[in-house]
Amino acid sequence: MAKNAENEISEFDVAIIGGGSAGYAAARAAVAHTDSVAIIEGGTQIGGLCILRGCMPTKALLESSHRLHDINRAREFGIAAPKARPLPATILRRKDRLVADFAGYRRGQLEHGDFAFIRGRARFVGPCELEIDPIPGAPSRHKGTLPLAPRRLRFHRCVIATGSEVAWPDVPGLREANCLTSDEAIALDRIPRSLIVLGGGSVACELAQHFARLGSRVTQIQRSGHVLSDMDPDLATVIEDQFRADGIRLFAGTRLIRVERLGRVRRAIFDHQGKTRTATADAILCALGRRPAIDSLGLDAAGVQTDHHAIVVDDSMRTSNPAIFAVGDCNGLIEVVHIAIQQGEIAGANAATGASAAWDRRLKSHVVFTEPQVATCGSSERELVAAARPFLAASYPFADHGKSMIHGSTRGFVKILCEPSTGEILGGAIVGPQAGELIHEVIAAMHWHGTVAQFAAMPHYHPTLAEILTYPAEELAGKIAAPQT
Repeated sequence: MAKNAENEISEFDVAIIGGGSAGYAAARAAVAHTDSVAIIEGGTQIGGLCILRGCMPTKALLESSHRLHDINRAREFGIAAPKARPLPATILRRKDRLVADFAGYRRGQLEHGDFAFIRGRARFVGPCELEIDPIPGAPSRHKGTLPLAPRRLRFHRCVIATGSEVAWPDVPGLREANCLTSDEAIALDRIPRSLIVLGGGSVACELAQHFARLGSRVTQIQRSGHVLSDMDPDLATVIEDQFRADGIRLFAGTRLIRVERLGRVRRAIFDHQGKTRTATADAILCALGRRPAIDSLGLDAAGVQTDHHAIVVDDSMRTSNPAIFAVGDCNGLIEVVHIAIQQGEIAGANAATGASAAWDRRLKSHVVFTEPQVATCGSSERELVAAARPFLAASYPFADHGKSMIHGSTRGFVKILCEPSTGEILGGAIVGPQAGELIHEVIAAMHWHGTVAQFAAMPHYHPTLAEILTYPAEELAGKIAAPQT
């Protein structure tokens, strides 16, 4: 690190904007090649979206509502138990305690890492220069010991890892109705008697089921023909059936006309199947997606191009400015944490070395933590059809699987897709019990370019949930035209 004008200008080989999962991963990769690395964190809290307002708090809340649901099924398993009821304030305190622990650990990693950690809001003022507005009362550190508070920072290369923010579509009355965002919904210490959920993505579905199982009367309004519209429709149908069994009033294939606030009541007016419908509730959760948090970065000054409000990158995570990379939610490719970390590691190493290592999209995966869970990896049927790529598909239902029956979780199925001539696994999908854990069997097989015959031959303990995956693998192996070794 070099400094000029009494700490007003600092120079680094690599500057990273954002101290969340992607930013920290980029820094950790970069310091393996250079000791001149800085992370600039502009949030009032340290930890990043996943820890503070995303993955970890939502999963902590879901654990409580899923446990409540299981307890109230006790009689099905021959156990007499009084009807359980939620304690919202206690659920919230548990979530907050866990998040504080996770955030504290990340704070320690950032404050004591082998890089400069600068608390401030960064804005590009040139292709290789940043202006930093320090956060009052938030000290910056260089390698955990030396004070550092530059107003300007020059870099040889930079990684943008600023994450995403709640999107507010242009719907009349949406902001004026004081709708909840996911940030606010996960901080509620009470259960709304009734709730309208706008949206059908992962966040919308997880929170809709969470509040329904805690006792809210939930109405979910989704624009596309199915919830989880980025996935194959057969997966979404299982979730929709479960939601209706949970008492959720679900409308798909809608057009939201406007949102209103009438005293303490909120109202959504929407078109559905050619009719104008109205839903009323005590609260509305706007879960209509997120968008890259890039508005304040001054990207034009750096010559960084965007498309549909996302930073455009190539497979090496490099932007239109060859000195600048963008990783995680801000590039809009796939908004999940482990992929943001992968991209951060690639960009951090590329930024430090000048290399152009590429991100492999082949193993992309996603999990929705509803009950049943939904998990996918690799290519979907819809993607393979769109790419005109030949494939074979086979599935098997949990309703016909012994351990699933014992477990009391028979909704859903597993599905494997493979290349027709070699049997190499191209993708997998699971909607059912512990799908987020089971999908790693398919990820592992795909990582090693495994075939369905090899997967089917791999021993699986009986009775387990995991052995269900061998059934579609065996079916596909029997259809492969070319012999396999």
